[in-house]
Amino acid sequence: MLHLEDSDLDHELAMAQLRRSGLDITVERVEAERDFREALTRHWDIVLSDYNVPGFSGLRALEIVRESGTHLPFILVSGEIGEDVAVSAMRNGASDYLLKNNLSRLAPAVEHAIDAHVTLQARLSADRELAASRQRLSELAQHLQTSVEMERAAIAREIHDDVGGSLSALKFDLAWMAKHAPTPELKARLDSAMETVTHALEASQRIMHNLRPAILEQGLVAALQWMTSRFERRTGIACSFRTSHDNPHLPAGVPLVAYRTAQEAMTNVSKHAQATRVSIDLSLAQGVLSLEISDNGKGLSAEDLAKARSFGIRGLHERASTVGGWVDLSSGLRGTTLILSIPLEDGAGLMNHHEDADASIHDPSGWGEL
Repeated sequence: MLHLEDSDLDHELAMAQLRRSGLDITVERVEAERDFREALTRHWDIVLSDYNVPGFSGLRALEIVRESGTHLPFILVSGEIGEDVAVSAMRNGASDYLLKNNLSRLAPAVEHAIDAHVTLQARLSADRELAASRQRLSELAQHLQTSVEMERAAIAREIHDDVGGSLSALKFDLAWMAKHAPTPELKARLDSAMETVTHALEASQRIMHNLRPAILEQGLVAALQWMTSRFERRTGIACSFRTSHDNPHLPAGVPLVAYRTAQEAMTNVSKHAQATRVSIDLSLAQGVLSLEISDNGKGLSAEDLAKARSFGIRGLHERASTVGGWVDLSSGLRGTTLILSIPLEDGAGLMNHHEDADASIHDPSGWGEL
């Protein structure tokens, strides 16, 4: 115990009361602010302080303890203390307050304050461990997202280079053989084979676009325009796209995150929303890129959002966090709105040409040299 007390008699009375209660306490007594500050550099379980100390005060001692960040249990003892002062002390972090003419409650107060402090420290430690665990899980999820995109890009390159190249070569060979076929029957079979190869080429291109759309190399705006028109043709749902910037130069990784977010949102609209209209808005203001996808469908209920296996929504949050962004989702009777917000590196939200030229070097999901 660290005891701030200028009276020898009051110090001895307090210690006698504690010993009478069976507490085994090692105590150091100080009388001045300088000694008090120096003593706080060592380990203590509790601080017991007089309210009035010449040139110092118990309330000031309490402030010093709080400023030190130790959060030690602090009991204030006074010969005379008003209720307003006692309430102020408790609000400022004092564990308890006692009157010197009634120290019978001192030992229970000390035990209770120390127990409460131990409980608080255990809770804070558990909170820190939980926060660290959440951080590790978030980092793992981000790593998995990045790994998936890298694997998708690698598979898309393989399809582009090997499968697409082989099918194209086969198509040329079939065309040559059909042109030189000696019989109509053979030419018909070759034409049928040509049609099959053409379908296979179209399928490979569709798979490549799903894995890693090559149109992203033309910029996020071009990719979202392509997605919008393709979605409308495929589903029959009216879809509009608006943007405040025709060709923003974005940091590496941001276009892919925005594209995948829009892709996931549009997939959910087509599967679940029963919407007749979808709008996509891309804006860049005050250094923040915002992508908003809204529909007029049936919306999501609180139960839908709270489902234990709502991995799509969780994936959107984790994907956004890989570039320092976040996702806001609101839903009601008039539809659902999803907003992706990504703070960009500089104030204007734009990169200079040198940074833009080097962006692909740092983008692990870029196409690279084909």
